[in-house]
Amino acid sequence: MKILTVVGARPQFIKAAAVSNIIRKEHNEILVHTGQHYDENMSKVFFEELKIPKPDYNLEIGSGSHGEQTGKMLIELEKIYLKEKPDLVLVYGDTNSTLAGALCASKLLIPVAHVEAGLRSFNSNMPEEQNRVLTDHISKLLFVPTQAAKKNLHNEGVQSGVYNVGDVMFDAVLNFKKLAEQKSNIINLLNMEDKEYILTTIHRAENTNDINRLKNIIEALNESNKTVILPLHPRTKKYVDSYGLKFNNNIKLIDPVGYLDMITLEMNSQKIVTDSGGVQKEAFFMKKPCITMRDETEWVETVENGWNVIVGTDKNKILDAILNFKTSEDQQNIFGDGKASCKILDIINCIVK
Repeated sequence: MKILTVVGARPQFIKAAAVSNIIRKEHNEILVHTGQHYDENMSKVFFEELKIPKPDYNLEIGSGSHGEQTGKMLIELEKIYLKEKPDLVLVYGDTNSTLAGALCASKLLIPVAHVEAGLRSFNSNMPEEQNRVLTDHISKLLFVPTQAAKKNLHNEGVQSGVYNVGDVMFDAVLNFKKLAEQKSNIINLLNMEDKEYILTTIHRAENTNDINRLKNIIEALNESNKTVILPLHPRTKKYVDSYGLKFNNNIKLIDPVGYLDMITLEMNSQKIVTDSGGVQKEAFFMKKPCITMRDETEWVETVENGWNVIVGTDKNKILDAILNFKTSEDQQNIFGDGKASCKILDIINCIVK
């Protein structure tokens, strides 16, 4: 069987690292990188350290408006699909690469498999939410990570082809945690001690593009007087500079890091403050308190389980959570058994002929 996989952003590289090696044991996989994340620290380093197979195609789309990015991807992907004639197109998550990969396949009547289907923030203004919903409704195979995701699809009338396989990012963490402990030297390079810092990530457009939201976040971090490690996303840096915002000395700014360094920083942190969907889950996997700077989350299970708190961009709520948020005693097993990739392969083998 020929399976064509479309990736384009950091979380998709991580998921592909878990799934592609399993798929390639039995099938011919064509890997297409759209180039949505094109910075080396956001892209190339992930392929190298996670030993993801080299992409067969790199579209090098780069930055642009949502319409521009998605349109360019559709044009180039159609050429590749017509040339390669895959039996199945596999997409991950909720980016413009996800939507373009799925929509192009659907137009050409190629079955689509969506990994991480069924997630909902119920905020239709989010581009990611639009991408999720549209992709789910044109997919033949929907691999959901949790029961809540399966329920979301059921409520939308999507019941055929839905499989709860668990979370492939849990597979990745289990696979790469030991490797990170062996190879990552970032804690020593930053001269940090275990659990003496807060790890923070800020990258969502809703936070970076709004001066008041970004200002509130930075002021809360500054006023916490906690040591904060902040790998600064290129978009965030651009807006921080253009708004003239300043970080206090307790904030240690570093360049974006690879996956092994990132999970090492997560493992050794005291708490995690983020607006990233993937990092919320990684915090849960690492059993770290997570403070989410969004108005809602698609990972409601982490909140219901007492390991994540939603604070929006209210400065006082962020500050209070940094200083006082404590987790529940136990964690429920809500993301599967770490074998999602194998289950995906088994289902593809049974369903796609």
